[in-house]
Amino acid sequence: MRPSLIALLLATLAAACGPLPQPFRGNPGAEARRLAAPPAYRVAVPAPPEALLTDTGAGTLAVALATALEAAEVPAVPGTPTPLDWRLAIRAEAEGGNVRPRYVLTDADGRELGVAQGPPVPLRAWGEEQAATINAVAAAAAPLIANLLARNDAARRFADPDALRAGGPPRLRLMPVRGAPGDGNLALTAKLSEFLPREGFQLQDIADGAAFAVEGVVRVGRDRQSPREDEADIQFIVTRRDGIELGRVAFVNNVPSGSLNGLWGDVAYVIAQTAAPGIRQVIATAGGFAATTAPPAPGAALRPPPVTAR
Repeated sequence: MRPSLIALLLATLAAACGPLPQPFRGNPGAEARRLAAPPAYRVAVPAPPEALLTDTGAGTLAVALATALEAAEVPAVPGTPTPLDWRLAIRAEAEGGNVRPRYVLTDADGRELGVAQGPPVPLRAWGEEQAATINAVAAAAAPLIANLLARNDAARRFADPDALRAGGPPRLRLMPVRGAPGDGNLALTAKLSEFLPREGFQLQDIADGAAFAVEGVVRVGRDRQSPREDEADIQFIVTRRDGIELGRVAFVNNVPSGSLNGLWGDVAYVIAQTAAPGIRQVIATAGGFAATTAPPAPGAALRPPPVTAR
């Protein structure tokens, strides 16, 4: 790694982060500050590719079902799951002159938790994708799915009565960094796994039991105004158990073109070292640490489990 590049990134990191929490997008507000223990789950309902519907109809069904689940007091949102979301997949099969919808529930680690079948819908009505039909399908499905969720959540609480108890170091799911050229994904993930425990987190690479999650997303592309430089945009996105984004720690910098295509080395070290306190402050602002909790002294950090970068 060239000294000039390291110096350039060091200077920009200080400017980009500024006084933390400068990059916190999505202020958690009073509700998050009162957070003692996040909800047990939130359900994401992505648009189904296997529901015998057009893209428009699939998106409409996902929104309708998430809305119906919310009305049934199930925390749900349409769209792509965040790292700690449970997921509801919608499938449909033709049965004679009808279509039978099926709903497959999985947890954030991809384990199947159960399946519910909705009542049959006439094939012609299903294919027309009318709002009244889609809303009726969602209304019929919501109590079935709510019951499935309730049984699974009760089983989880019974198996782990301390699952939502406050206290102890916050359990943080560290997602493998993605999008970086060279060995950036591996290097950034490895360095974060070193620095985050020093900020008082118990790291894990699965969702089960985690109260918070961090996703690292890197985008490096040619700067249109400076063809000899690349623009590097590095975002660490912090979410909590119910899918709410609490904030981001962001680094944006121009670097010599192609300089990040190989080994990241000291650059990954500096970024992770700077990002870890910012991530802590995002979560502390959301009530994730007790008021008297301070980062552990150097050398007293919890040892994280292995985190595999993909």
